[in-house]
Amino acid sequence: MREATSGNIPWSEIITSPMKRCLAFAEELSSNNNLTLSIEPDFKEVGFGSWEGQTREQLKSTHLQEYKDFYRDPVNCRPPGAEDLDSFIQRVTQAYIKQSTNNADKHVLIVAHAGVIRAIIAHTLHAKPLGLYRIKVDNGRLTRLALDSQGGNLLYHNARLQDMTD
Repeated sequence: MREATSGNIPWSEIITSPMKRCLAFAEELSSNNNLTLSIEPDFKEVGFGSWEGQTREQLKSTHLQEYKDFYRDPVNCRPPGAEDLDSFIQRVTQAYIKQSTNNADKHVLIVAHAGVIRAIIAHTLHAKPLGLYRIKVDNGRLTRLALDSQGGNLLYHNARLQDMTD
């Protein structure tokens, strides 16, 4: 994430997930660049129930069919105890709309997890929940959205700050 955000920082504020990995990086970036930092509780990652803390490789070796079913239909084939996907998307979308409204005149960096990024992209593109896990989100990369009266546009995805020209 440090590499992706190196360069001339364009943001006036950082909003972050409360979860450890995101929060630690956001605090560091905020401190190093004298930026306002706020925590958005609803930007926490989707709950995966019994799959929490396991790698893809572990899941494939112990729950291969359930893993395949999940990626085929993540809406109806959730891991046991997982957060409902529609509820997750609604939670993230409401938080995103609130933050977008409250920060309409600012260039804001949201530090969040892959699922949160997918949900925000899906909201922006009016994509269905079934396709959420068909959006590849690279670790430590940036997605840039521009908001307008129509809702927004996806400008960049899986980029680094130095790759963005506008």
